[in-house]
Amino acid sequence: MKKETIREEKKSEKKTELLRSLKFLLFSVSAGLIQIISFTLMNELLHLPYWVSYLIALVLSVLWNFTLNRRYTFKSANNVPIAMLKVAAYYAVFTPLSTWLEDVLTGLGWNEYLVTFLNMTINLITEFLYQRFFVFRKSLDTNELAEKEKADARATEE
Repeated sequence: MKKETIREEKKSEKKTELLRSLKFLLFSVSAGLIQIISFTLMNELLHLPYWVSYLIALVLSVLWNFTLNRRYTFKSANNVPIAMLKVAAYYAVFTPLSTWLEDVLTGLGWNEYLVTFLNMTINLITEFLYQRFFVFRKSLDTNELAEKEKADARATEE
């Protein structure tokens, strides 16, 4: 009986992590759309310098992605300013490295859209791992949404 319970718990944990990964992917895609649209508007309509358009678009997408993932993917009740500082630290490293990588690879003749897609893929994977195992590791499933889901699950079991 005990082994069966452990197996069920592991199966439930795998399902939770798969769902968490899918939510992160979908929210990241929406953040990518926000970044592309806002960059295009600032670059094409307002004619702002490239780096200004890029930076504003990046900040908008990160704020969107952080807010949704904190609430719905990781369901975290942790300290928002500290979590944001941790995410800012990630981008303080990722942004210059990805910019350098784009410059090097396009300088070698790689297609700039292929390189951008590669950077977006690297960002998706590394940011998920960083947020899952560093930013929200100790506060997974602690917000009011997670507590309500736990209460509903307990009520269903009874």
